[in-house]
Amino acid sequence: MPITINGQDVAVPTDPRTSLLDFLRDSLHLSGTKKGCNQGACGACTVLVEGERILSCLALAVQYDGRSITSVEGLAQSGELHPLQQAFIEHDGFQCGYCTPGQLCSAIGMANEAKRGLPSAVTADLTADTVSLTHDELRERMSGNLCRCGAHNGIIAAIAETCAADSAP
Repeated sequence: MPITINGQDVAVPTDPRTSLLDFLRDSLHLSGTKKGCNQGACGACTVLVEGERILSCLALAVQYDGRSITSVEGLAQSGELHPLQQAFIEHDGFQCGYCTPGQLCSAIGMANEAKRGLPSAVTADLTADTVSLTHDELRERMSGNLCRCGAHNGIIAAIAETCAADSAP
């Protein structure tokens, strides 16, 4: 079975030791996903697997045979930026931009987790069906994605605006 990456079916790599990150960057030339620490500590390599965020440096590409992966290149649709991408621009959610692809994918996955009611370490009511994405809740949920430039305030503002728009009636 092929892996579907950004809507395109691609053959699984023949070397089972190939990380998903290296497969995306070296084999498929999708350079948006970044290699930061290559140890799962910085979040620069975050991609979405069927809507859930994963660290691609810690994943073997063969694990995702038959699954659907979205990298930062797959977020824009029909030439239109994803609303979160646009919000990053409007809120100066990046400086050097190295962490931005991972931040974007992680934020989208995080929003999906919150919609499903999954709590974080700072969620006050663990029995609640819904999670309010407060400033502290967003910062906690995005804590696995580092930004050395210090653009966290713009990142959180962009995510907060996009999540608020998504939950509006």
